[in-house]
Amino acid sequence: MSYRAPIKDMLFVMRELADLDSIATLPGFEDGNLDTAQAVVEEAARFSGEVVAPLNVVGDRDPSAWSNGEVRTTPGFKDAFRQFGEGGWQGVVHPSEFGGQNLPKLIATACIEMLNSANLSFALCPLLTDGAIEALLTAGTDEQKARYLPKFIAGEWTGTMNLTEPQAGSDLSLVRTRAEPQGDGTYKLFGTKIFITYGEHDMAENIVHLVLARTPDAPEGVKGISLFIVPKFLVNDDGSLGARNDVHCVSIEHKLGIKASPTAVLQFGDHGGATGHLVGEENRGLEYMFIMMNAARFAVGMQGVGVSERAYQHAVAYAKERVQSRPVDGSAKEAATIIHHPDVRRMLATMRAYTEGARALAYVAAAHSDIAHAHPDEAQRKKHQAVYEFLVPIIKGFSTEMSVDVASIGVQVHGGMGFIEETGAAQYYRDARILPIYEGTTAIQANDLIGRKTVRDGGATAQLLLAQIDQTIAALSDVEGQPFKSMHRHLSAGSLSLGRSIEFIVAKVKSDPNAVFLGSVPYLRLAGIVLCGWQMARAMLVSHTRRAEDEPFHSAKIATAQFYAEHILSLAPGLEAAIVSANGSEGVLALSEDQF
Repeated sequence: MSYRAPIKDMLFVMRELADLDSIATLPGFEDGNLDTAQAVVEEAARFSGEVVAPLNVVGDRDPSAWSNGEVRTTPGFKDAFRQFGEGGWQGVVHPSEFGGQNLPKLIATACIEMLNSANLSFALCPLLTDGAIEALLTAGTDEQKARYLPKFIAGEWTGTMNLTEPQAGSDLSLVRTRAEPQGDGTYKLFGTKIFITYGEHDMAENIVHLVLARTPDAPEGVKGISLFIVPKFLVNDDGSLGARNDVHCVSIEHKLGIKASPTAVLQFGDHGGATGHLVGEENRGLEYMFIMMNAARFAVGMQGVGVSERAYQHAVAYAKERVQSRPVDGSAKEAATIIHHPDVRRMLATMRAYTEGARALAYVAAAHSDIAHAHPDEAQRKKHQAVYEFLVPIIKGFSTEMSVDVASIGVQVHGGMGFIEETGAAQYYRDARILPIYEGTTAIQANDLIGRKTVRDGGATAQLLLAQIDQTIAALSDVEGQPFKSMHRHLSAGSLSLGRSIEFIVAKVKSDPNAVFLGSVPYLRLAGIVLCGWQMARAMLVSHTRRAEDEPFHSAKIATAQFYAEHILSLAPGLEAAIVSANGSEGVLALSEDQF
């Protein structure tokens, strides 16, 4: 089926929950008002739906292929990427001085979601380029920015992120790629990098690799890693392309999903050394790369939202067409479409509720990022930056785990036909499965949520969010009706569970770290469920007051929020029990290595 962007819900969330009107008052974002947002979102929906979405199945069946060091992408990808660049989509959020549109991240986030819904494999290329742009904006020299950023933003060149090596996965202290200074400001790089998304392809003139490597006298561990720009083709002083650099793709991976996205093994320096240029200072590479990684982690969270929306639309279309069995309530004497069956409706509502909740939380986080970037008051910038950073591992970890569940439910809605590739439901499941793994596994996100985001400030940022949730709970108590009573009850319980879990983590992390980190992923999931539920509650309160303006839309928002409360928020107390159990670590840690 074709993809139709949920424009009405996107604009609702942007305006009512993320407060786009306030974002548009910030210095530099004056053009990012509702009219602009609507125009950009509608055009992005057209491009994603008409140009990119039709290539999704094509890419799964005719994926990227490697031959003699070159990669041919799926037929149609190159032309679509050309249109993507010409349309200005790579530069929506980036500075106008380099050719971007300088719009708020909030607006760009909707565009990112649509591109991922349309075609996850295609969207990965601009995702990595966005990260490269962010890294150079932060740590690059003026010359490096002038040389690379306009080409990135125009879609003429693409960027990659080179961290992982065969022996160095999540533990980057084991990176061995070496960079030898040449005395002229350049370095020669030697080593192997694996899992490099779009590390080789035919969609752009040049591919610019951002590579972690060690200089000869670098200290051991992560403190000795530096970041280098290593382009596929060297760039002359006038901006033209020069000789082929000594970086080559020796193979691409054969994967479970996202098959059209080439995942490359890159070899640096087999023919004398790959020429590279240092970004920033030596031995600060991991710090700079984290800028790129954080941008990518938020974007991967949006991949989760995007593929969930697509899987949901696919499942709904099937459920409205597939005739099977009579309704259990006797409302029809003949077989009916399966959307009439209670459990199918439960599955579809689960898919919808998870997706809408995750979308809302991500858009709200994007607004916090915009405020942190542009607010004139430093204290406000710091406060909103802390909230954004707290939310990033949740958006990445929760939204991607959720997408696997949603895509799996989508297969289930199709029944036996869901297991058949021709129906298309299985592709979303296969594509989604990588999302909780790359750019830091869910456990890495959960450890970050505990160590850097909860414990470091003694739970202060988390408590700030809980106080805001309490305000929503109070507002719910003033509204009559079962949907609001249900949300009040379950959001109250969820908030208490999250609060007690935070207190347990802060109190126990030093005395019993194994017990705390054993519950790290349940803690991330609990935070995701409660914070998304909070956004659903805020949405239903708005819809209550605006219901007469668009009764079908707002009544659906209220009903979906009630379902979220009763079927998803209701899981919170059980997750709390798994997190704070006094003996929670004993069961697993009591097993010896040989007993596993």
